[in-house]
Amino acid sequence: MTAAVGGVDLIAAAHGTADPRGIRTIHALVRLMAAQRPEMPISLGFVDVDVPALPSLVDRVVADSNQAVVVPLLLSSGYHVAVDVLGEVARRPGQVQAAAALGPDPLLAEVLADRLRESLDPRSVGLEEIDQVVLAAAGSSDRRALLDCSATAAMLSALIDRPVEVGYVSGAGERLAPVLARTTGPAARGTGRVAVATYMLAPGFFADRVRRIAGDLPVSAPLGADPRVAGLALARYDAARVLSAVAV
Repeated sequence: MTAAVGGVDLIAAAHGTADPRGIRTIHALVRLMAAQRPEMPISLGFVDVDVPALPSLVDRVVADSNQAVVVPLLLSSGYHVAVDVLGEVARRPGQVQAAAALGPDPLLAEVLADRLRESLDPRSVGLEEIDQVVLAAAGSSDRRALLDCSATAAMLSALIDRPVEVGYVSGAGERLAPVLARTTGPAARGTGRVAVATYMLAPGFFADRVRRIAGDLPVSAPLGADPRVAGLALARYDAARVLSAVAV
């Protein structure tokens, strides 16, 4: 492995999954990152479920190149950022830096809006005919993650000029099913047409649950391997490097 410019490699840290669709998507996203920075060694590790596990990958990369920046391929701050990613910084002080999570960010709102448009049949209903959107997130018990999801909902709402509520599949926060019942059921009081924006990076267990809960409502695909998401991950790396340089 050849060290990156300045001797600092990038380690992408993602959720693991037993779903092959999700694994393919994450690997495709990392390939997009590598295509945008062909001179930089980029490795992929996982904070749960899959291998290589993040700690063992960090040990291997740091042994070879001495320094690394861990970039969470996670849509919000929360447990995995605070414990898994920052835990590597604490374990390897002076050698490992942590970048911020991908979200919230206006770029993610743009990708969400595009996925919504793709989920709608323009011959019958376009995004302009949708009156309200529910942002479906995996969920977390960490308040920071919930606040990040709310910020993303606000960004999406401003972008598409429609109300956007958040519903969670797990963890704390209001669950997706009650949110949809409130916006589409008898008590909705003229909410109108509702669509569901899947706020997840890749297909898998949680994205499938969103589709089951949403029933016949339009549901967007996960963000997926999008060049904008890849570019955002690289921007998080750059920001971490700038902060490190300022701190020296």
